[in-house]
Amino acid sequence: MKSEISWSADNIKVALVDSAVYTPNLSTDQFITDVTTGGAVIATSSNLASKTTASGVADAADITFSSVTGAISEFLIIYQDTGTPSTSRLIAKIDTATGLPVTPNGGDVAVAWDSGTNKIFKL
Repeated sequence: MKSEISWSADNIKVALVDSAVYTPNLSTDQFITDVTTGGAVIATSSNLASKTTASGVADAADITFSSVTGAISEFLIIYQDTGTPSTSRLIAKIDTATGLPVTPNGGDVAVAWDSGTNKIFKL
């Protein structure tokens, strides 16, 4: 078993993504560079704070993308930020959530993670 991502220790970020520019390929996409080609990323969060894991459930503090402009965004991509996009591993794609898709209007876009049993995601 490889341990390449540590939810609690690594820098984890979220990208707000336009599906008109990026179509996920679950067979080949591994790094954030697979997403950023062509300007698909509309906004990127700061590092997630207050990250926790318990029984395969990942959680963190809610996030806000500040002053977002650009195309309609249909999903969120969660990724490990190594500081080098070509080694920053993709973790999860969220395409079904309250508020998605979102049409940026120059204001903030708030993301409130689920407060139920599955939180951000459950393995």
